[in-house]
Amino acid sequence: MNIKLSLGWFYRAAIIALAVWILHSFVQALLAACVTAIASWPLYRRFSARWGARVGSAGTSLAFTGLIVVLVLVPMIVAFGALLTETHALLIDIAAADRTGIGAPDWLSHVPLVGPYLDARWQREFAHPGDLTMWTQRTDPTALLGWAQSLGQFMVRHVFIVAFTILLLFFLYQRGETLAHELRRVLRDCIGRQAERYVDISTRAVRASVNSMLLVGLFDGVAAGIAYAITGVPHAARWAAITGALAIVPFLGYVALAALALQLAMKGAGATAGLALAMGCVVLLCGDKIVRPAIADNGIRLGFVWVLMGCLGGFEALGLVGVVVGPVVISLARELWDQRVHDASNLAGCPQRVVQKRASL
Repeated sequence: MNIKLSLGWFYRAAIIALAVWILHSFVQALLAACVTAIASWPLYRRFSARWGARVGSAGTSLAFTGLIVVLVLVPMIVAFGALLTETHALLIDIAAADRTGIGAPDWLSHVPLVGPYLDARWQREFAHPGDLTMWTQRTDPTALLGWAQSLGQFMVRHVFIVAFTILLLFFLYQRGETLAHELRRVLRDCIGRQAERYVDISTRAVRASVNSMLLVGLFDGVAAGIAYAITGVPHAARWAAITGALAIVPFLGYVALAALALQLAMKGAGATAGLALAMGCVVLLCGDKIVRPAIADNGIRLGFVWVLMGCLGGFEALGLVGVVVGPVVISLARELWDQRVHDASNLAGCPQRVVQKRASL
C-alpha cells in the first residue's frame, strides 16, 4: 500500500515537472497575464455588467482585452519609441560634430577637483576631427556584433511575451471566475483554512503594486514635464513621457535623466542640463519615497526597503512583471513568518497556562 502511494506521488510529481519544463518559456507571459487580470478584474466586472448582455461573453472579453492593450501597452510603446528617436538624434549630432572635432563643453573645466584633468583628456581624445571615429574603431567588432545580436534576441523575445500575454489575458477574462474558484478549492485542500487568507493577501498585494506602478509613472511623467518646461528643456513633453515610462521600475527613471543631461551637455547647455538633472532627481525621489509607499501601503504592508528589494529582485528575475510579483512574494513570506511566530508564541504559552490552571484548582 505504501509502495503504491509513493509511486502515485512520484508519477504526479513527474507529470507536474514535465509540464513546467514544457511551459517554462511561457512563464513570464503567464505571470503578466495573471497580474493584469487580477489588477483589472473589478473594472472588467463593471464592463461586463454594462456590455455583456449586448456583445456576449467572448465579445466582452475581446473588447476589454483590446481596451487594456490600448491603455497600458500603447503609452509604453510611444515612450520607448520617443527614447529611440532622441537617441538616434543624439548619435547623428555626435557624428556631425566629429567631422570638425568635438570641443570640450565650457563647464567641464570648472568641475571641482577633476575639471582640468577631464578637460585635458577631452582635448586629447575628441577635440580633433575624426577622433571619435578612431576611438570607436578600437572597439572589438566581435563585441559589438554580440551586443547587437543580444539586443535583437531581447526584442524578439519580448514581442513574443507580449503577444502571448494578450492571448492569455483574453482567456483569463473568459474563464477567470471558474479558475479562481478551482484554485481556491485546491489550495484549501492542500493547506487548509489559511488558503483564503493567502489568496486575499496576494490579490491585495498585486492590485496595490500595479496601482503604485501606474500612479508613480503618471506622477513622475507629469511632474518631470513641468520641471523640464521650467528649465527650458527642448521637447519637454517627449522627455517627460520617457521619464514616466522608465520610472515604473525603481531607479530606472534616472537613466532618462542621465540621457537628457548628456544630450543637453553635448549641445553646450550645461546649466540647463544640471538644473534639469537636479529637479528630475527630486521628482523621482518623491515618486519612489512618497507616492509609491503611500499607494502600496494598504495592500502590501511592507517597509520601503522590502518593497524596493522585492521590486528590484523581481525585475532581475522575471523582467517587468517581476516588479509586481516580487513584492507579492515578499508579502506572502512575511505572512508565513508572522504565522509561524504566532504559532510558536502559542506553543510557548501553553505550559504556562496549564500551570496557572492547576494552581487555581
